Amino acid sequence: MRYAVLGTGVVGRTIAAKLASLGHEVVIGTRDPKATLARTEPDGYGNPPFSNWLAGNEQVRLETFADAAAWGESVVNTTAGVGTLQALDAAGAANLASKILIDIANPLDFSHGMPPSLTPVNTDSLGEQIQRAFPEVKVVKTLNTMNCQIMVEPARVAGEHTVFVSGDDTDAKKAVTGLLVSFGWPETAVIDLGTIETARSTEMLLPIWLRLWDTLGHADFNFHIAGAPSGA
Repeated sequence: MRYAVLGTGVVGRTIAAKLASLGHEVVIGTRDPKATLARTEPDGYGNPPFSNWLAGNEQVRLETFADAAAWGESVVNTTAGVGTLQALDAAGAANLASKILIDIANPLDFSHGMPPSLTPVNTDSLGEQIQRAFPEVKVVKTLNTMNCQIMVEPARVAGEHTVFVSGDDTDAKKAVTGLLVSFGWPETAVIDLGTIETARSTEMLLPIWLRLWDTLGHADFNFHIAGAPSGA
């Protein structure tokens, strides 16, 4: 499978590396590849510049959002939520049409400092905004309720824990569930919440996730829904 991962941050890098390790062809999309490669300073979280990461992951290519989206058979959105719709506009509706778009982003608003708030929230979600803006895309919201290392290595958290999927297209959710299983998630850990409207609920887990991160002092934790039916 050819995957276009949109976003060059730590989440995009982690997802891209995992997909490549599983034998998929992977391209990462960014707004301006030359500018991305020219950065020499660590990002705001202390991660090394993207060019360093790319040098150690030569099987992954860097392209513009549009070229990556056109090439990929499926698309993974790992852009910052505040810039997601602009990034997808740059990718191009025609390049995204009829494809599965796995949305991992959260609509975090840092305009008033830390901790961030959510925009939108309660009556809307980023997942829904994407689906409305790109009606021909099969949007599946998943993996946005945990640290990116756990996304691709669920065994980092001992015991049973849960990953959610939301989306309007049943077959797309089944395909994404299969991908999650290939990442190491037991199928019984995947809970299909229903339509893309349910992305509101998973995005609204972020405030408590951020508080837990601060309280625990690490990000190797996840939510577990006890009593979930087998195969949920």
